[in-house]
Amino acid sequence: MGKCDQCIIRQLSSLDLLTKEERLRISDHKSAIQIKKGETIFQEGDHIDGVYCVKSGICKLTKLSDNGRDQIIKFIKRGDLLGQRSVISNDVVNLTATAIEDMEVCFIPKKDIQQSFMDNQKFSGDMIRVICTDLRNADNTIVNMAQKPVKERLASCLLGFEKDFGKDKEGFLGVQLSREEIAGMVGTATESLIRTLSDFSKKGMIETKGKRIRILNTPALERIAEGF
Repeated sequence: MGKCDQCIIRQLSSLDLLTKEERLRISDHKSAIQIKKGETIFQEGDHIDGVYCVKSGICKLTKLSDNGRDQIIKFIKRGDLLGQRSVISNDVVNLTATAIEDMEVCFIPKKDIQQSFMDNQKFSGDMIRVICTDLRNADNTIVNMAQKPVKERLASCLLGFEKDFGKDKEGFLGVQLSREEIAGMVGTATESLIRTLSDFSKKGMIETKGKRIRILNTPALERIAEGF
């Protein structure tokens, strides 16, 4: 198992602001975990005893709604930290994390994160900034769900996927999701999602091939996302 001080992944998160001594301490206590596609990392209501640093793969964070449907809140990708808010606040987690592809993560015990949070102002400040950004994005999502139609939410979602995950060699989005997962992110029924994707495809804005989606007309999607 590699040392945190030599890991390029830590440069993508708040862990890069740890001192060398702190990274060495974490390296002595962390554990590497392989997570298979479809496996649950933690469930809503769980107590977690540490933070996960994602080395590879993607997972989804979901919230169970009153009607029994899972609403996808966010995707966690390579370089992200998972579970830091609950560790800092000592609360149970309010979301469920499920791998949507095979993942490799490093698990950092709670006591090590909390010690650095107390001792290292740059590290704690950046973690608070990330948490505040998540809360701001959650507020924006609530407004979008309430005020924007499905086509605007889907256009924003597809553009967000391209920004966060990039494109593969053939120009398709760098993440492959089922229609149910995209519907869960957009906040609509799967049937409505499929109809809207078909409409985008007929208008030449996207191309679909199974789970793969390629954006063909970014300006058109941007106009829809902005309500034009």
